Amino acid sequence: MSSSRKVVKLFYDVISPYSWLAFEVLCRYRNVWNIDLKFKPAFLGGVFHGSGNQEPGLVQNKFNYMVTDLKQLSEFFGVPVNPPLPCKKGTLNAMRFVTAVAEKEKEGGVLVERVSRELWKNVWSTHQDITQPASLIEAGLKAGLSANEVEEILILSQSQQIKDKLMSVTQEALDYRVSTLYLCLE
Repeated sequence: MSSSRKVVKLFYDVISPYSWLAFEVLCRYRNVWNIDLKFKPAFLGGVFHGSGNQEPGLVQNKFNYMVTDLKQLSEFFGVPVNPPLPCKKGTLNAMRFVTAVAEKEKEGGVLVERVSRELWKNVWSTHQDITQPASLIEAGLKAGLSANEVEEILILSQSQQIKDKLMSVTQEALDYRVSTLYLCLE
């Protein structure tokens, strides 16, 4: 058995409860599974658009299945997912905020992990509107950032550098999905 650690890249958006479940399981078992977990904040709206897929909340049968499925998975994995009614608000600003945290932090991902978890809790446990700056500030403070750091990250999150980075990672997720599908089919 090899002792070298494998790198697992997790592309995610905090609007996805399935990403939250994967995030928590990967975080929980990363040492047991001997993996280096790399967080890749992406914009799920861009993935849906680029792949031609529709959000589960917009397809009634998908939504009905998702509610039942998430209840069972939440109980099994011990992650407090309480599905809200489908919402049409996006997470673009929230994912830019997470991307800005990732850019500021560069390596380690501890703050990215904490901020992402707080945003998931806000969306899927307490049903807060994470499109509002107040919710981003709250998540940053709960994650251990100072008020000054949160303000700096909010400003950075609106920069072209961060917008480009989020777009790039979202495209990487799309490219990876396509290349993985291609490799699986061969």
